[in-house]
Amino acid sequence: MANQNPSSDSSSDSSSDASGQIKLGKSSDRQGENKKLSPSTPGNSHKNGKPPRKNYHSRKPRSKHSHHSEETQPKQHGYSKSKLVSSTEEESDLIYGRHSVLAALQNQHQLNRVWIISQLRYDSRFHSLLVKAKANGTVIDEVAPKRLSQITKGGNHQGVAAQIAPYDYIDLNDLIDKAKWATEQPVLLACDGINDPQNLGAIIRTAEALGAQGLVIPQRRAVGVTSTVRKVAAGALETFPIARVVNLSNALEQLKTAGFWIYGTAAGTGKLLHKVDLTGSVVLVIGSEGNGLSLKSQSCCDMLVSIPLQGKTPSLNASAATAMVLYETYRQRWSELLYIDSTSNEQIVKQEQ
Repeated sequence: MANQNPSSDSSSDSSSDASGQIKLGKSSDRQGENKKLSPSTPGNSHKNGKPPRKNYHSRKPRSKHSHHSEETQPKQHGYSKSKLVSSTEEESDLIYGRHSVLAALQNQHQLNRVWIISQLRYDSRFHSLLVKAKANGTVIDEVAPKRLSQITKGGNHQGVAAQIAPYDYIDLNDLIDKAKWATEQPVLLACDGINDPQNLGAIIRTAEALGAQGLVIPQRRAVGVTSTVRKVAAGALETFPIARVVNLSNALEQLKTAGFWIYGTAAGTGKLLHKVDLTGSVVLVIGSEGNGLSLKSQSCCDMLVSIPLQGKTPSLNASAATAMVLYETYRQRWSELLYIDSTSNEQIVKQEQ
């Protein structure tokens, strides 16, 4: 976890990290150890056992379908593509590897072309999906492994690659609604200046695997969804929504108004992660490894948290820090559930017989 660079702006240029300090003027104490959880509602998050926010408690709450900001426009139906995609990303992208291409085919993602070796084309995992894709207009080319290596520029293609349409970013308003519809305690991620596509792909894969509802990334000075991100995410992007926003600080304020509590990760001086109540509707903000969270993002956080490290390594990279913060967030939710070991029950029944 690197120290915060006071001169960093709203987004930075490296990977990310976690630790920090409690924001001035905001209380970090929780009201009650064993509070009863209830769905978060805009403007009334103190009902979940969290202290009211200064400057936000008196705001007029927005209705469920009115989380509109200056940078986004409401959509009437579905989860339409954000208008924030840059022109360079309008070009078709390339994915490769069996898991990534299979996920795209299974979710009926629009593929312009698929290159595949002859042995794999008639594999039971691919054959029926390729037939459907071809019926929908996808061009299927059988090629030699050498040709695939040329297409992927030496990447580990595993015998298959595909030209895919640009990623459809979800509108932030729709992401909020979708997250709240999915669960009473939604978890969202926000990345402040992640530029390494390997890190972003790993973050997406971990977040989807643990059950987070989506991700918010800035449009400028941060990596978007590229072929490398898709490859590292290993198919998670087919079911994991991402909103891309012009101004991350404004987006965090919008999420606050919608009832989310914002926890930033920064190095060295924050409240220890395992001592922070992370239940309820939360947004976990991951900063860049070189500069940590920008000052603007820190000012939007209700609390800054830190991962306690015991070794001589001073910091973790973005994806490792995210995995640890996400696990602790879900561990607190899992600890409140009662699990029954089905295997033990089966053994008891057999003994009684």
